[in-house]
Amino acid sequence: MLAPACGSSGESGLPAEVTLTKERLLDKIKGGWAGQTLGVTYGSETEFLYNGTYIQDYQPITWYKGYVRDLMEERPGIYDDIYMDLTFVEVFEREGFEAPVDSFAQAFAHADYELWHANQAARYNIVKGVENPGHWLNNPHADDIDYQIEADFAGLMSPGMPNTASEISDRIGHLMNYGDGWYGGVYVGAMYSLAFVSDDVEFVVTEALKTIPRESRFHRCIADVIRWWRTYPDDWHRTWFEILQHYSEDIGCPDGVFKAFNIDATVNAAYVVLGLLYGGGDFGRTVDIATRAGYDSDCNPATAGGILGTILGYDRIPEYWMQGLDGAEQLNFKYTDMSLERVYEVSNRHALEMILRNGGRIDGEQVTIRVQSPQSVGFEQSFPGMYPVCVVDFYTERQNPIEFEFEGTGFVLRGDAQRKSDDAPYGELEATLWIDGKAIETAGFPLSYKYRRHDLFWRYQLPKGKHRIRVEYDTTSPYYLRTWDYVIYSDEPRTSLPGA
Repeated sequence: MLAPACGSSGESGLPAEVTLTKERLLDKIKGGWAGQTLGVTYGSETEFLYNGTYIQDYQPITWYKGYVRDLMEERPGIYDDIYMDLTFVEVFEREGFEAPVDSFAQAFAHADYELWHANQAARYNIVKGVENPGHWLNNPHADDIDYQIEADFAGLMSPGMPNTASEISDRIGHLMNYGDGWYGGVYVGAMYSLAFVSDDVEFVVTEALKTIPRESRFHRCIADVIRWWRTYPDDWHRTWFEILQHYSEDIGCPDGVFKAFNIDATVNAAYVVLGLLYGGGDFGRTVDIATRAGYDSDCNPATAGGILGTILGYDRIPEYWMQGLDGAEQLNFKYTDMSLERVYEVSNRHALEMILRNGGRIDGEQVTIRVQSPQSVGFEQSFPGMYPVCVVDFYTERQNPIEFEFEGTGFVLRGDAQRKSDDAPYGELEATLWIDGKAIETAGFPLSYKYRRHDLFWRYQLPKGKHRIRVEYDTTSPYYLRTWDYVIYSDEPRTSLPGA
């Protein structure tokens, strides 16, 4: 159990200091890393297969001894929750706590793993030297879940220090996200941090929310989830329905607007909290509910499992679940030089150093944490005043120039670059965007999937009215652009059906 010292850190009700044994601190850190590994493994076979619906209780989900080892060897890409975290852990280990932001940016931008959504858009922006690579004006996926699933390390290295975790998230999370997308990572980091100094799941969930500005949609959503849980304490399906009804709308992600698919941080964070609250401290029930809620049903149980694993500690995760780790903890995650056994040790050292840096003490086998009362980060909002009004199917192949007209205040054109022949080298195509007869941007389109530009072109905050879009490139190039569709935005929501 935790051993609080006298005094309080403020109105939060948190003690001013908490003392743990070194053994218990390590046990919690191990529980955090193991818990998220178990959670992502459990949800691996259902990811984005249940969009806008939940997985029925009678639907079996695979689990057996050695399951993690098998998936690490057969499907290593499912562990993006872990190896993205480890990318940042490795930078801290290599360059110290004062590592510049650019070191983190370059590390994940040039890593060998594949990326999608906000991460991929940020990778492209970083490689091309774009400032503020996660900002919504530069990244149509700014509100997506990416940093939320990568923020575990920030809380695990900041025991009892949620504001320190937020500072880490400010430096790293803004590389790929902004607004509610960034808040997802801030909130997750704060929950992990508070999991070291409270064994009460409800307290951790509610106290961590103080790091998020009250005026944000993200705060409103999580506060509503807590309220619905208190109203319907025995019916997670009812709260799931309320979440879907009020927070399933996607504004930014061009892959999710007007579709059942939703990788938005807010709704998926709601499913994390759903699992934590209705799980009631039971590891199996927590990851099961977070999985069965649907959408990003491997990342959400990974986050919920990691937070609860930190609360419980490694030794208190039930054996039924721990059997999944059999033979896996010594294996390096793909794209990294770290195994679970290695990250337990490294993360523990980072936590001890961070405790000392923030006024804590180490006396023999006792570690005293100077607990921080959670403070809200600054308010920011992606896509303000923007409303998606329609998506237009627009398949073209080898068309040059590419032209269309729309009426509104913004658009995102989706597509990709292709080679004209299989023997063409993997180079880069340049194309220019024209809006209303004015050249706006010339962008490069790498044929390499790793460095691809996630969306072809986009522009927001245009004057309301009709606009003509033209995209052109060198016809003699060995490459061409292919388009799929485009999303149109306006400054007010669509309120009626056509012809009504």
